[in-house]
Amino acid sequence: MKFISKTCTALTALALGATVLQADTSKPNIVFIFADDMSYETLGAADMLDIDTPHLDSMVESGTSFTHAYNMGAWGGAVCAASRSMINNGRFLWQAQESTKPAIENNQMWSQRMQQAGYQTYFAGKWHVPGANPNNLFNVTKNVRAGMPKQTPAGYNRPKSPEDYAKGWKPWETKYGGFWEGGKHWSEVLADDSTEFLETAAKEDKPFFMYLAFNAPHDPRQAPKEYIDRYPLDRIKLPVNFLDQYPYADKICGLGLRDEKLMPYPRTEYTVKVHRQEYFALVTHMDDQIGRILQAVKDSGKADNTYIVFTADHGLAVGHHGLSGKQNMYDHSVRVPFLVVGPDVKAGAQIDTPIYIQDILPTSLALASAPSDNIDFKSLLPLLNDEEKTHYDSIYGAYMDKQRMITKGDWKFISYPKANVVRLFNTKKDPNEMNDLAKNPEYASKLEEMQQSLTTLTTALGDPLLNPNSKGPKKKKAKKSSH
Repeated sequence: MKFISKTCTALTALALGATVLQADTSKPNIVFIFADDMSYETLGAADMLDIDTPHLDSMVESGTSFTHAYNMGAWGGAVCAASRSMINNGRFLWQAQESTKPAIENNQMWSQRMQQAGYQTYFAGKWHVPGANPNNLFNVTKNVRAGMPKQTPAGYNRPKSPEDYAKGWKPWETKYGGFWEGGKHWSEVLADDSTEFLETAAKEDKPFFMYLAFNAPHDPRQAPKEYIDRYPLDRIKLPVNFLDQYPYADKICGLGLRDEKLMPYPRTEYTVKVHRQEYFALVTHMDDQIGRILQAVKDSGKADNTYIVFTADHGLAVGHHGLSGKQNMYDHSVRVPFLVVGPDVKAGAQIDTPIYIQDILPTSLALASAPSDNIDFKSLLPLLNDEEKTHYDSIYGAYMDKQRMITKGDWKFISYPKANVVRLFNTKKDPNEMNDLAKNPEYASKLEEMQQSLTTLTTALGDPLLNPNSKGPKKKKAKKSSH
């Protein structure tokens, strides 16, 4: 994945060119910007899609990009709930679900740790960590959103045709609520709240930790009409791995899963292009709000001592492989952007070493000179400092008891226990994951090797699917709704 520079706006001052990252006597500020449902391909600077993200592109130019950042998976249909639990309590997937309450009680949630390190903590936007109330965990909160903006029946199973679109749901029509609930688009509200706090923080000496969580670009994918108009359908390309229906969809997530019902079956070129149009428009609209936040950091006068991290809780298919949602193990759904800008962070650099997005927690604690006990994920500072080239031996992925995945080197192995199906991909030669090699006898030894590696990894992680006596959470009946 090659990153290219497109623009450089408010962040030039944040790339200072030194080689070693460290927390000095003046603790750095940390701004964490979090998107919802944003695939790694949806950065203009990634040069994979025709999409406009000038402000995020400026972070690519002014900082370091991790090109292979993954979410570990989910125990239920709401993938974001698991992702956000892991990122706030620091535990791997099968321990995270049961770790939130103990972490709160022991003052070990992310925000609590930062407060103990002397930080003023601020939260705004989407929370969705089961069993935790951000109002009790942060010093300041504003416009907390529990989950996804409210979707309406009119937003599902659409559009079947241009005629259906003409008389149906439109992303700019405020009557459907969702992102428009309250009178102003939620992404704009988050930018308003963030800039307001930064104006106050500029006058104080205490370091700040900001957790800014956009609901975008999650559905309902609503944006002002001028953003939709920027993406006429002839600008949208159909994914090369488009299918009208994924062959194992009923076994791996279910045709009735909420996310999958956004598009009608069979998927069509027209339907997928409309959904991608709305997806791209919402990303670009969010990018403009991020630009406001980046400018506010610069205007605060604290940019030289502020780290800004942008990532997302997981990706999204939106037509790849005949899928709509994120409940799958393909890169478009498990892999996300991960950008770091700040003092001594190399400008215009990229790191291809695989990481988990939840590594931001121990990284921030290292920058804050705070303890990182009872955290499973790893700090990224050794990678940023060129002190190591490897981070994890392999990357694990899971979805309920229906899917398992391991990515190791150039290879990805996927298992569908309910369908009795395995898949094998060489992701270097086949980045769109279209050529399944599992039944090719030439790769029998590689298949066996990857299957054994997954078994070893599931044992180490306490996976309840293959380790019924592990300390992982008991399996719960999945809800068809997801956020």
